[in-house]
Amino acid sequence: MPRVAKELTALEVRRITAPGFHAVGTVAGLGLSVSNTGNGRSWVLRLTVGNKRREVGLGAFPEVTLAKAHEKARAMREQVAAGVDPVQERQRAAQRLKAQQASAKTFDQCVASYVAAHAPTWSNAKHRQQWANTLASYASPVVGALAVQDIDTSHIVAMLEGIWATKTETATRLRGRVEQVLDWATVQGLRHGPNPARWRGHLDKLLAKPSKVTKVEHHAAMPYTELAAFMPRLRECAGMGAKALELAILTGARSGEVRGAQWSEFDLVAGVWTVPAERMKAKRVHRVPLSTQAVQVLQDLPRLEGVPLVFWGMNGGVLSDMSLSAVLRRLGIVGAVATVHGFRSTFRDWAAERTTYPREIAEAALAHTNADKVEAAYLRSDVFEKRRGLMQAWADFADTPTSLGVVVPIGAARAA
Repeated sequence: MPRVAKELTALEVRRITAPGFHAVGTVAGLGLSVSNTGNGRSWVLRLTVGNKRREVGLGAFPEVTLAKAHEKARAMREQVAAGVDPVQERQRAAQRLKAQQASAKTFDQCVASYVAAHAPTWSNAKHRQQWANTLASYASPVVGALAVQDIDTSHIVAMLEGIWATKTETATRLRGRVEQVLDWATVQGLRHGPNPARWRGHLDKLLAKPSKVTKVEHHAAMPYTELAAFMPRLRECAGMGAKALELAILTGARSGEVRGAQWSEFDLVAGVWTVPAERMKAKRVHRVPLSTQAVQVLQDLPRLEGVPLVFWGMNGGVLSDMSLSAVLRRLGIVGAVATVHGFRSTFRDWAAERTTYPREIAEAALAHTNADKVEAAYLRSDVFEKRRGLMQAWADFADTPTSLGVVVPIGAARAA
């Protein structure tokens, strides 16, 4: 046990200016260390831990007062008495802090990592860009620079409440995407506790149900009674966009499925278009029966050497998503009257009101996922041959204005 020096008062300590170590008493080993220039003064505690001598800095003087130095020195000696090396403990604490800081990530950093990890699961680059843009526009200004562990419910509400009533669809997508990023961060060990962006049992108590805030707006669809008059006008239009729109109407396919179609997907002899799973919304292979009219559209198309696409745009690339809409505008049809996607509804209305084909056949033609899990479990076939009859009847209907009032029974197209 070192000898305890004479106790110095705060005034006496303040007067110490000579370079060297000056014991101040009260706690054994405690002293004021003065630099060689006399300008720097700091507290030092000399200890013996086991068989090692230690000098532990307790802070600069006068920022750390004499009383505070006494307090720190006593705490250090209590650690030594308990068998703890205070120097090693400080080093471990510093390492833990560095490790924690190195592993901590901001929300924006987590978004970048999440997007990079999940990019292969998205159908196209545009979807990835939209996913990231939503978070950059609405989440990043609120929580982007925050450590992901520090994000709580108040932050989520702050980013949502301003657009919940005015941009409800965007807000619901934003909430879901934030929830996914925070779930990812939790699994990575970057945050702990419940997800503040979860809906059920949490945000549903703070925000109105989306369906109660705004009405769902469906794509405008041309009445099926006007289709036969529209098709000749469409066929008079030149360009790949018009041909792509015609095939989309005849097959009931989505715009992206048509624009990305490749010749390798078609068997024009058998009249089958097989869309690979990666290009389908439901991520399942979809076989499309081709009517004679659809086959004719494809046979008449020019092919560009070295380009696998059926419908190609500038420099042999994929047609833009606006190219089909532009055809409608050229024909004087605005979005409030009819849209490209709306022709799927046109087909569905016709199938329901002008044919006796069962609902599941029409739904399968549109590649809709069966929401009835029990029904889906039993209906595992793609009912392809029945769909072939339906699609041929649809193409014939589009060509024959006099057929407006005729109900198409199952098998009628094949029997004709």
